[in-house]
Amino acid sequence: MFYFQVPRNKRLAQVSCAILWCLFSGGPIFGFAALKPILVQQHIYEDICPLTNSTTSLIDTIAQSSGSISVQQGKLGLAKCTEQDLKLNMMFTVGAVLTNLTALIIGRTLDSHGPRVCGLLGACFLFISCSIFIYSDSITLFDPYLFGYGFMALGGPFAYISSFQLSNAFPKKSGSVLALLTGAFDASSAVFLFYQLSFLKDPAFTIQNFFKLYLVVPTFITLAQIFVMEGDSYLTPPAAIMSGRSAPPPTETTTLLPVRQSVANELEAVGSKFQRKDSLGDAMKTAYAEEAEEEARKQTNSVFGILHGFPSQYQFRTYWFLLMCLFSTIQMLRLNYFVATVHSQYAYLFNSPELAEKLNSIFDIALPLGGVLSIPFVGLFLDHCPTIVVLTALLVVSLIIGVLGLVGSFPLGVLNVLIFAAYRPFFYTTISDYCAKVFGFETFGTVYGAIMTISGMFNFGQKFLDQATHTTFKMNPVPLNIILVLVTLVIGGITCLYVQVQGRIYNQKKHQHQDNATLT
Repeated sequence: MFYFQVPRNKRLAQVSCAILWCLFSGGPIFGFAALKPILVQQHIYEDICPLTNSTTSLIDTIAQSSGSISVQQGKLGLAKCTEQDLKLNMMFTVGAVLTNLTALIIGRTLDSHGPRVCGLLGACFLFISCSIFIYSDSITLFDPYLFGYGFMALGGPFAYISSFQLSNAFPKKSGSVLALLTGAFDASSAVFLFYQLSFLKDPAFTIQNFFKLYLVVPTFITLAQIFVMEGDSYLTPPAAIMSGRSAPPPTETTTLLPVRQSVANELEAVGSKFQRKDSLGDAMKTAYAEEAEEEARKQTNSVFGILHGFPSQYQFRTYWFLLMCLFSTIQMLRLNYFVATVHSQYAYLFNSPELAEKLNSIFDIALPLGGVLSIPFVGLFLDHCPTIVVLTALLVVSLIIGVLGLVGSFPLGVLNVLIFAAYRPFFYTTISDYCAKVFGFETFGTVYGAIMTISGMFNFGQKFLDQATHTTFKMNPVPLNIILVLVTLVIGGITCLYVQVQGRIYNQKKHQHQDNATLT
């Protein structure tokens, strides 16, 4: 289905609906730093903290390791015991893992069944999540909070990723549509921030009551999918139609008129060839069309197109894929581990849970806001800089965040969380940009989904990092953070070096081929 086959007002309504549901369901689980203190205050998992000598108080552990901390200070957002803290963090670990593990499944579902089925599946998972949280007090067969958070993590990506194809609803504005959807996804982490503010004003507004209200979101997604959205993905228009060589197609501001039979036949042929082949790649293709022409004209040290046209089975066996998988895995592990433990890490570094609480509040606001504000600048940076420069900047900023996370200074802590808030969307956008430029659009959904899925699997490592911090290192985050920074340096350095060397070789061969073609 092509954009000019649907009225402009309906396409506007579809994009608006997608932005709205991404804003509330895209990735609210990443606002865990705001939710966790509220769960502590509502005594979630506190029943596993019996007052016995065998149970170590989290407050006591920090006090013994980093200095004297009063019990009154320690009550500020910290779990009552180590067991409770680990259990709460496991909620986020499972949520983050499931979010990434589903990337490949969502791509396949989108290709085979279309965006409406994906959206309805997302709404279904969110309905299940809400139901589990609402009846959490009476559920005994399984852990309601872990399963509820897990289903919420499943619902968001199905609704969010299925919206990518809307970039082709307005081909000339495809980059802006993708940016709006990405910005809405980043801002969705503020959902639990607003819940936190509401709970502090009215403690009777429990987690059960919040999810009764949140039922509005999956209901809206369901109604929008049935009455507003299309069943098929928007496809990239054929070049002949976009350039007007076959016939002047209707523009985005005029009424749709019957297309000549010859053009209709061409559309049918193209549509049957590409329909649901790789919906995510097709969504990215229009956004990168102008950049592809620019790269070909400039003949700079670019990796654009280096593996385009190769089957995904071959691409999976290259170092381009392997190194990016390793780099994404360590980066994602660090990002999600920081989100889950920012409060307890800085409670130790500052030797003051009160200061850690203030920093956590800043982080709660900075995470969604930083994502929204940084997206335009990230886009400009990716558009105007070679891939090697982007990857090097990604590595350098990551190392800066790691080093700042070793220092117990409140101003540097604020600087760290602000950089982190801007870095997170920079990282995720760079990975998708890398996949589009290196592997191409025909296999984009498969390759990008595989990277996210593999990285997600290894994110279960958060559990072991958390356990080591609580037990082996007595809440001291410095040793593990040093190890993670060193691993990042090694893997990131090798990745950047490989891209630099192979990019130079690729461009030399490309220029040599172009020179030979000119001579002949």
